Amino acid sequence: MKQLLDRGICLIGCGFMGQALLRSWLADGIAADTVFVRDPRPSEWLTGQSGVHINDPFPAYPSVIVIATRPQDVEEVLPPLKAHGGGGTLILSIAASKPISLFEENFTDGTPIIRAMPNLPATVGAAITAYVANQHPREEQKALFIRLMSCVGSLVEMPAEDLLPIVTALSGAGPAYVFAMAEAFAAAGLELGLPEDLAHELAIKTVAGAGRMLAQPDADATGFRVAVTSKGGTTEAGMLEFMADENGIQDLVKRTVEAAAIRCGELSGLPRPPVTRRLRVVRD
Repeated sequence: MKQLLDRGICLIGCGFMGQALLRSWLADGIAADTVFVRDPRPSEWLTGQSGVHINDPFPAYPSVIVIATRPQDVEEVLPPLKAHGGGGTLILSIAASKPISLFEENFTDGTPIIRAMPNLPATVGAAITAYVANQHPREEQKALFIRLMSCVGSLVEMPAEDLLPIVTALSGAGPAYVFAMAEAFAAAGLELGLPEDLAHELAIKTVAGAGRMLAQPDADATGFRVAVTSKGGTTEAGMLEFMADENGIQDLVKRTVEAAAIRCGELSGLPRPPVTRRLRVVRD
């Protein structure tokens, strides 16, 4: 692994997610002078990272090139990377909605490519990252990928790329739905008479506390819900509205995730995904 790391880690794009990755790599002990970052507008934080190569030429044979640009910039950054194809360098994309086939078209045959979808909690080391690879990554390249991406959370290997639109809609966009729910809780408290700052604090800390419970090993969301819902009690009265057959939370979430998945599939150019596939958690 050290030999792979010493060959160089190249990061293209150091925005929100790229910075989360770089910050975690450095905290995990990866030497700053092995990291090469290409970004047209490096942030003050990035320029303050002593030892990191910023907009310097990439090594001739880096171990990995991580593409963390905005999706609309991917096709622009790929052509200059073509010389790194062929097998020695792993190409890792975390650019949303860009299929593996796009990268295979831009690199020579035999190029190892992994497409990964980390979500926003990567910024606090609590991401869930779904990924899929073509047939070319070698075992040591897969191990390098796991080392780099497990720095920001857990990994789930997908059985097929056509499931990634659903993953993107659920876990990729999911934090936004949770934030919206916290906003809705706060708004409800305010409308019912709580002071605004108190409604906000209660909503935020309730969502955060429930999240910590769910992050425990062997956590059971259904079990937690049943345990806190006493028959005839306050929670049950609310849950009768929350879990209503029509216009309740389950129907709303299904429609939300489906709409996002359809849009992601359109952007990816992938077919509509099948309904059932098994996933494999490879690292916690």
